[in-house]
This record gives sequence, C-alpha cells and structure tokens, in this order.
Amino acid sequence: MLAYRKSLCYNLQGSTWKKRIFREKSHVLTYRPVPDLVVCKNDTHGRKQNHGGKKMSVISMKQLLEAGVHFGHQTRRWNPKMAPYIYTERNGIYIIDLQKSVGKVDEAYKAMSDIAAEGGTILFVGTKKQAQDAIKSEAERCGMFYVNERWLGGMLTNFKTIQSRIARLKEIETMAADGTFEVLPKKEVIALKKEWEKLEKNLGGIKEMKKIPDAIFIVDPKKERICVQEAHTLGITLIGIADTNCDPEELDYVIPGNDDAIRAVKLIVSKMADAVIEANQGAEALEEVAEEAAVAEEAEA
Repeated sequence: MLAYRKSLCYNLQGSTWKKRIFREKSHVLTYRPVPDLVVCKNDTHGRKQNHGGKKMSVISMKQLLEAGVHFGHQTRRWNPKMAPYIYTERNGIYIIDLQKSVGKVDEAYKAMSDIAAEGGTILFVGTKKQAQDAIKSEAERCGMFYVNERWLGGMLTNFKTIQSRIARLKEIETMAADGTFEVLPKKEVIALKKEWEKLEKNLGGIKEMKKIPDAIFIVDPKKERICVQEAHTLGITLIGIADTNCDPEELDYVIPGNDDAIRAVKLIVSKMADAVIEANQGAEALEEVAEEAAVAEEAEA
C-alpha cells in the first residue's frame, strides 16, 4: 500500500488567507485548491468570509496564528489524547492544528451563546498568571462571574459555605461604607481590612453569583484540576482551552490552543465573552463593543 503524506501550506498575500492541501506520492506532487478565505474589513467580529459572503467562522486562522495559538508544549511534555489536535513537531515543540482550533472555537462559541441565551450563568476560571487579567476583564465585560486568583476547594461542591464567606465579605463592605470603621479601634479596623482584602481577592468575582453556574469556561484544565473535578461531580458543562499537555476528554467543549501566551489566551477568552454579549444583547451590541475596542487600541497606539 502506498503511503501518502498530507501537509498544509499557508500564504498571506494582502488580505487574502490562502490555504491549499498538498499530497505527495513518490516524487509526484499534486494539490487540491480550497476556496480562498478572505478576512472582510467591515467584519468587526474578525470572522472569515468566502467570496460568496457566507460567514465561515467567528475567528480567523490569521488571528490565531498572530496570537501564537499554534504553539504547544515541548514534545516530552504532552498528553497522547491531544494527538488528534497536533499538526506537527518543530524544534522539539508541538504545533497545534489551527484548522481544528478554528472549528472548535466555533463549537465553543455556539455552546456559550446557547447557554447565555437561555438565561444561564457562566463562570470564567483562569488562575495562572497569563490568564488572570483576561479572565477578569472579559467576564466583567460580558456580565458573568470569574475566579482568577485561587480556586478554593469546595467552591462548587460546598457552595453553601462559600456563600457564608461571601456574606461576610459584603458585611465588611457595608461596615466600610456606613462609617463603622471610624468608630472601631484602629487595631480591629486593620484586621478587618486584611480580612476584606483576602475575601475580595478570592471571592470578589463571584460575590453576586446566587447559584452554581450552568457552565464553566476554563483556561488550562490541568492547572485547574480541582475545579474540573468539582464540575464533573455536579454535572456542570465545561468549556475551555487545552494545550498539548492537557486531557481534552475532561472538557465538554475543547479548544486546542496555547494556554501559556497572554495574547493567545486573551484572544480566545474575548471570543467567548463575545458569544455571551451577542446572546444577551444581540449582534448590534457586539458590533458596538468591537468598534469601541478598535478605537481604544488606535488611541493607545
């Protein structure tokens, strides 16, 4: 039986992202062209469109490539279950198949959108340094909850106890607002402020969460293994980014990608937040948010 080797070639020319699939048999090289995909300048979602104008994805191959989503871990640090999402190995590093990442982002986007459209709540979780800022800012942007500092054991499976700590946090906030701090001894105020800071750090992102979330979006399930275990125990839908060292079977919706690069994490988390905004406020609201973000980026530049 003749063996075939399949490879991909990507070329960026102007605004056109060309993709062709090559097959090699012996010394004969043939190719089957795939319709060119164009990143439409007027598409604020960064979605790809073909020449017929049909929307193909909520994220483009170009965006993923520029953010470094394709870089995996060293080959010695991998989980064999991620093999279907690995394209090749280069200089001892696994390269993630971005074709599959694009499709998986679409699936996760739809899942997030459907849950939000039905009035469900979503908890964004990412306690590693590279994910903390993106998790907080994007969760706040779409009006959902987040944990970005430390996952407390029992945060879901022992939610009643967590609620009592949240009540304590709100109690201290009230004391600070109504002037109680001014009449208490200085030493006691210092202790209260220290307690307040600790509670806010760990529970600030969920202090308005009245019940267990309907879904969790997670960055790096290996890092957040306790969260994953609790979600499995309670049957909560798990959506997340999995690098080449993770077990994709732990997630209901897996997005193969680099979970160690700030830009890569920010890009994917922002798309998940977009899904919630679109579900709750409509596509027009999402376009307005995208335009505001573009203006802000130009101002910073």
